Amino acid sequence: MKIRVLGSSAGGGFPQWNCNCRNCAGVRNGTVRARPRTQSSIAVTGGLAEGRTTTGSGMPWALVNASPDILFQLRDSPALQPARTVRDTGLAGIVLVDGQVDHSTGLYMLREATRPWLLWCTDSVYADLTRGNPILDVLSHYCGVDRQAMPLDGGEFVIAAMPGLRWRALPVASKPAPYSPNRAAPLPGDNVALVLSDERTGGQAFYAPGLAAIDESVWQAMRSCDCVLVDGTFWTDDEMIRLGLSDRRARDIGHLAQSGEGGMLEWLERLPAGTRKILVHINNTNPILDEDSPQRAECQRRKIEVAWDGLEIEL
Repeated sequence: MKIRVLGSSAGGGFPQWNCNCRNCAGVRNGTVRARPRTQSSIAVTGGLAEGRTTTGSGMPWALVNASPDILFQLRDSPALQPARTVRDTGLAGIVLVDGQVDHSTGLYMLREATRPWLLWCTDSVYADLTRGNPILDVLSHYCGVDRQAMPLDGGEFVIAAMPGLRWRALPVASKPAPYSPNRAAPLPGDNVALVLSDERTGGQAFYAPGLAAIDESVWQAMRSCDCVLVDGTFWTDDEMIRLGLSDRRARDIGHLAQSGEGGMLEWLERLPAGTRKILVHINNTNPILDEDSPQRAECQRRKIEVAWDGLEIEL
């Protein structure tokens, strides 16, 4: 199994177009040592049928979340464009962990597909994307979508082009999109984590870009995986408040801050020593983006990586 981080930033990207916080201003004028990043998305390949054991050009990939930056991400990922025909793509299906704008808007940019997209999402995400933000209805006038069920009872699903790669969705505490009727009272399935298992190699990965709390089922899933890619949105719970950018805490919008008692860093440090730990979905205000910051040094001390666009993981 190979995972490619297409976009590692939270909504708005980094630098955010209208933000002049220390990070955004600094990366523009060169006073902060940091990589620009596009919005949250990954691509996954592997688990191929017998006789196809490599993950090079021409292999099928699954897109996990379709960010508004998907066209730039595809351009920068040659393996996703095998160029076998006049119109072609390496993408065999799309999986959504929620219905947020930064994870679904990219579907509009993929409307020129030559056949309906195979799309896995939960019932509540499907409802949000056909009612509050009816993007799937709009796509019916273009390529269309062949929606596939995503079980929440612990059952696995597979993408036919990658039969040996098994997927499991795990409901997690977070927040659905503001246009969801469940915004104030989230339901199971509004947000999920993904557990990916490669039958051939035995490798397992856990992916949760939005995670407000870690319960026992989530914790056991994280402990069972060789690599965890988890919510790295904010360093502190009051980060946006202190900067005067919002009156809401990280927890109010569905994210567990990294620092502080019970924060993400403490949880990650409790994982088995061999687990690879990577923060994804990083907000433009988060000081870990500054590669010279004490917060970044703290992550390095704890052997926690900060994802960047183009990072590849093999399991």
